[in-house]
Order: sequence, then structure tokens, then C-alpha cells
Amino acid sequence: MNRTLRILPPLVRSVIAAGLLGATGAGAQDAAAPPAPVDAVDPFIGTAGEGHVFPGAVAPFGMVQLSPDTTLGRFRQTYNWAAGYRHEDPTIIGFSHTHFSGAGHSDLGDILVMPVVGDTVPLEPGEADKPGSGYRSRYSHDGEVATPGYYAVTLTDPQVRAEMTAGTRVGVHRYTFPAGKAAHLVLDLRTVIYDYPGKILWSSLTLHPDGTLTGARETRGWAAPRKLYFAMRFSAPLATHAFVSTEKDVVYKGFKGPGRGPETLDAIDGRALVAQLDFGKLSAPLEVKVGISGVDENGAWANLDSEPGDFDAIRGKTRAAWREALSAVDVAAPAPMRKTFYTALYHSLMAPSVWGDADGRYRGPDDQVRQAKGFTFHSTFSLWDTFRAEHPLLTLVQPDRKNADFLASLLASQKESPFGILPVWQFAGKETWTMIGYHSVPVLADAYLKGVGNMDAKAMLNAMVSSADYGPYGGLSDYKSLGFVPIDREPEAASKTVEYAYDDWTIAQVAKALGQKDITARFEKRALNWRNSFDPKTGFLRARKADGTFRTPFDPTAINYGSDYTEGNAWQYSWFMPHDQGGLFRMLGGDAKAVAKLDAMFDFDNSKIDYSHAEDISGLIGQYIHGNEPSHHVAYLYDYAGQPWRTQERLKQIVESQYKPTPDGLAGNDDLGQMSAWLVFTALGFYPVAPGTGEYVIGRPFVERAEMTLPGGKRFTVVAEGLSDANRYIGSVTLNRKPLDRVYIKDSEIRAGGELRFIMAAVPNKLWATGVKARPYSMTGYGTK
Repeated sequence: MNRTLRILPPLVRSVIAAGLLGATGAGAQDAAAPPAPVDAVDPFIGTAGEGHVFPGAVAPFGMVQLSPDTTLGRFRQTYNWAAGYRHEDPTIIGFSHTHFSGAGHSDLGDILVMPVVGDTVPLEPGEADKPGSGYRSRYSHDGEVATPGYYAVTLTDPQVRAEMTAGTRVGVHRYTFPAGKAAHLVLDLRTVIYDYPGKILWSSLTLHPDGTLTGARETRGWAAPRKLYFAMRFSAPLATHAFVSTEKDVVYKGFKGPGRGPETLDAIDGRALVAQLDFGKLSAPLEVKVGISGVDENGAWANLDSEPGDFDAIRGKTRAAWREALSAVDVAAPAPMRKTFYTALYHSLMAPSVWGDADGRYRGPDDQVRQAKGFTFHSTFSLWDTFRAEHPLLTLVQPDRKNADFLASLLASQKESPFGILPVWQFAGKETWTMIGYHSVPVLADAYLKGVGNMDAKAMLNAMVSSADYGPYGGLSDYKSLGFVPIDREPEAASKTVEYAYDDWTIAQVAKALGQKDITARFEKRALNWRNSFDPKTGFLRARKADGTFRTPFDPTAINYGSDYTEGNAWQYSWFMPHDQGGLFRMLGGDAKAVAKLDAMFDFDNSKIDYSHAEDISGLIGQYIHGNEPSHHVAYLYDYAGQPWRTQERLKQIVESQYKPTPDGLAGNDDLGQMSAWLVFTALGFYPVAPGTGEYVIGRPFVERAEMTLPGGKRFTVVAEGLSDANRYIGSVTLNRKPLDRVYIKDSEIRAGGELRFIMAAVPNKLWATGVKARPYSMTGYGTK
């Protein structure tokens, strides 16, 4: 039964179930039509298993992610609760305003609010297995609803219906309390998703004469220190309140906060603050509107004022924004695939998230308040993940103005960085130094070479080179002098070597486009450094020591954090030279041996290997690991070896085993949209194996038809004629009615508009696009040279 249908009054449910509404005429046609894209999304996909996404309310790229938290994580045990919510948890602690979508690390969970009823108001969350021990509550999925921009659930213990919506910089709660019961809210500033020791450095609460409640806190966690401010208003007046510090042996006195008025009604500061807010018996639902800011409380107050309207107005505006964003691709497909596709597109449109206030101010990487001019500052850049498919997808499905904001934010961060480098993994304007590479570089390069973003090209190239030349970062000094990162001086050296080499290649492409011959030559040379860590004798990428010898002993299946590879092993990383696959295949001994090695990877028997110690290793198909990013391009590599039908077979295997329209429907962390963007591209029939080439490598489509509305208004249509479970292979391809005998399509061809048509077949066409000239770009070409 539809989740929304469950909560309707019984009479309405019975009428709808009986088909008595809209049973004739236009209504019957509407009933048969597929749901609109915004209604095809299921935010619960990925909330169980390894997906790490949240089901709550968020606007496209919104600053606020208002969602339920189902547990309080413990230090170094919060991986599974990186989004604050897990579908299998039996209780909800409260609703907080900031969350990551699918991250492999936890943080955020700011400003937790929870409704309470009755004469006694607990100020501690209590235990999940002890109902009534605190303010947390049991709930049922039967009463849970999630759609883009809206979340609702019935809290079993207080019998409160809780609804959430969000604008760009505001979150709005609506609580329907049981009649005749005293209504309260608990506002807890002590909780975070990443429960780091000494997590709260300071916090404050201030109640103003007009009833506005403001506050702030500074937290110690993944990105530290991190400041967040809020302003909160209520649709009903406060009857009474209590501000409490639960830190032992400390007494705090009130102070005048930085609010609008010369006086405050009450104020407190400390490291462990919780508020009890009492409203008495209410005759109407209570609405709570919250604005947040990374700048100051006045910024939060102004953000709150910048989005007027009540719950329904904000919900309607955000739903319209999602309707517009998701309509960038109009897809025809069977219901399960259509739901999976639009949910993936939805998850791809959450980050990078707005971090600038309505007046353009933001707190930058140096913790200073800055003023954006001509753009809105965004943060939450999970670049090791998202440079692969997420950012290339955004260049196609988002207006140029939004992409311009993303790119301008990266360049502003480089200028404001104390180290003068582009972001690595940034959120809330702060650098976390998580993962490897300098992958802002391919994001900028890919967009620039596509003509997206309207950037100052000279400043962009300078920022890219500065990042690539910053010696103290990740063994770059040795990389520049030795041509590889030595494992006896730097962990994960093999992975760093090849990822740096690819980033360097993208710098060379931009420099070439700008006529910078010296920079082009220098970075083209660095782009071939991947060869310095490849061992032709074993056929694997390996870590080398500073003296040039490969480290031993060597086990290509071993995965250990801080070892030779980053969240993977030699099987995955030996394929990561996306700009020079032809060069790799020569080292492997030619196309046939490359195909044999690819098959060996997918068909590997893992029965005697235990990867339970490695959190990010999920979605295994042999040694192909779809739940983590280093494998994401590998199925497309059969195209580079002249056997595209093998790519088509592997993609079917991956899509059917790694994605499904259920809560556990993502095989691994969505990683701020990368897992989802992979599915969006693959369903359309092509994938950006090497961003910066201007090419998408053809796989095979998984939707019957897709029409993309591109920035600028042109339309590009993909048609899969005869697509079925039996017709899983490409028989032939046409582009604008002309035969296409190559396994890639150019970005410029898509942006020009037109039609890509696949004729599907039950048997592989082993003659289509197999020649060397039909293959995608490779820096050193193909063959024996």
C-alpha cells in the first residue's frame, strides 16, 4: 500500500482503494499514467544497508537537511549512522537540521528538536530498549511518509504527528499534539551524529522579547572547529521555558546575546545546554520555523526572514523546486527502474549544499567571514567520490548558474585556504583532509573544457597548479621528484600515485587549451607517472619504496587502511589510469590479456577472504567492488579492448545486483550522490570514464526512453528500441539517424541536442564498434607504441 494512503481517513482510503475516484474519463487516463518525476522518488531507498542516506526534508542543494535521528552514535562507532537515521532502528531521538547524504564519515546533526506531551518533560533521550526512559519515542514505518521536500512520522509514545519541510536556508516543523495534553518541545544542543570526545566546545541560547529563540554552538568533530547559529520562531507563544546546563560542577549566568533587541528575556551559555519549551494545551498544530547560518546569529535571523511563509507555503515552494530540478530528465521505464532512476537523480541534487547566507556572507576555510560577490557560496564537496560522475552529471542537468556557483566556491576556497590549495573534502566551509588526490582539479577542468561556468581561466589554472605543487600534501614533494609516491614515506602510496597522475592530466588539458606550453609539457609528463607504480611482471599496480623497489610481501587482495591502497586493493586500483587505458593494456600484453584480467576480476572467488574489517568494502562481484568508487569505471573498460558486448553484460550484472527500489537498495555509501550519479548515467546508456576528455563511454541503456532538457534549453533524447530483459545487448546505434560506429559520444554532441537511438538485441553484436578507431580517448593511443 502507498505510504501516503495509509494515513488518510478510513472512508477516503476505502473510496480510493475501490477506484471510485477518477474512474472514468481523464481521471482514468491519469491513473494509468506514470507518476511525475517528483512523485516517483522514494527517499527511503538507501536508508538501510550501506546507503547512508537520510529520508528527511531538503531543498535542491539546500543548507538545511531536516531529518530524524534514530540513534546517538558513539565515538568511532558512527559509520552506520553517518546520516543519523537507519531504517531498521525502532526509535527516533529527534529531528535535527543538518545531515550528509550517503557519506562514509559522520558529523552534523545540529539543533535537535523533539516533541513531548504531559506533565513531566524528560531532558535526556533515554534508552532505545526502555520506552519512557527519556524523550525518544518509538515509531512505525506504517505512518512514515517521505517525498522530496517533506517527511512525516507518527511518534508512538507521545502520539504526536511530526511533519518536516525545508527551504534553502530554513527548516519548518509541524507537530500535531493529542487534544487535551500539554505540549512541549525539547531543544537539545548536546547531541551530534559524530560523538567525538569533547564534542561541544561552546553553545548558547537566547530568548528575545518577540519570542524568537536564537542560539549557537561550536563543535569538535570531523571538521573542527565548526560554528553554527540558528534563529527559531513558533506559531504559538511560549507559556514557560527552562534553559538548563547539564555540565557538572559548572554554574552559568545569563548574558545579553547578540540579538536584535537591546534586552533579552533569558540567556545561557555553556558546553551542555538543553531547553524545555512549554506551550500548554494547543488547539492547532504547532509550527516551528528555524533559520541557520555559519556566520552569526544575525545571519540566521536574516535567513529566517528571507523565506517567508508557513509550513505549507515553504513545502509548496520546495516541491516546485524539486519538480523543476527532476524534470531535467523525462524517463520512460518500468516502474521499479523509474523509481530507482528518479531517486538516484534526487540524491544527485543535494550537494554541494548552500553555505552562504541570504546576504552573501559565508564563513570560509580560514574561519573568517567573507562576502560572496556574484555567486552563492556552496560547500559539502566529497571530491574523491564526486569528480567521477556526480559533477559531470551536474554539468548536464543543472543550469549553468548553479554550476557557476559550485566552481566559484572551489576557487574562492583556494584563495581563502591557509595552504593556498583547492578543497579536498570540505563541508561547512572547513577542510577535513579526508581521502586523497586533488580532485577539485578535474571538476574544474571538466567544466571549463565543456564551456560551463564562466570562470577566470587564468586564475583557475593557477589554482589547479598551486594544488598540484603543494609539496607537504600527501607525498607530493616526493611524487614530483621521484615520479611516484614512496610507501616508506607516505601511506596509500600506490593509490596516490595514480590519482595524482590523472589529476595532472586534466591540468595539462586546461593548459593546452589556454596555450600554456610549459605547463602543458610539465603536467603531461606527470600524467604518465602511473607507469612508475605499475609492475608488468605481476600485472598489478604496486607501492614502491623510495629506493625504487616494490614493497613485499605483495597480496593483490589485501585491504587494510593506511596500507598501499586507499579503501581498496591492487585489483581495483590497477585499472585507475582513465586517461591512458590504452597504455595500461599494452603493459598487460594487449587487448586479449586485458579482457582476461577484467574477467578474472569479476569472476574472482572471494569465499576464503574476509573483508569485514573494511567498512567501505561492499557490493562485491568478485574483486569488483561497486560499493566504493575505485571500481566505478571498470565495467566500461571492455570497450577500450574492443569487446563492448562484454561491457553490456557486466553492466546488467551490476545494475541488477547493486540497485533496487527498497530501503537497502544501495550497495554502498551514496557518497554525496556518486553512487546515484553512476546509475543515472548508466541507465541513460553512457558514462564519463575520464572527465576532461569531453567523452562519455557507451555501455547500454536501462530505460526505454529519456529526454534531457539541457542548460540553454536544447533537448537530447535517448531511445532504446526493443529493450527487454531478453534484449540486453546493443545491436546497432544511430546518432541523429546516422550510424554511430564508436563506443563513445561527445559532450558537444549531447549539448547540441538530437537523438541517440539504440536498437537492442538478444545476442551480442561482436562487429559493432570493435576497431581501434572506435575506442575512447587514451593519452598514448592504442597498439604497440
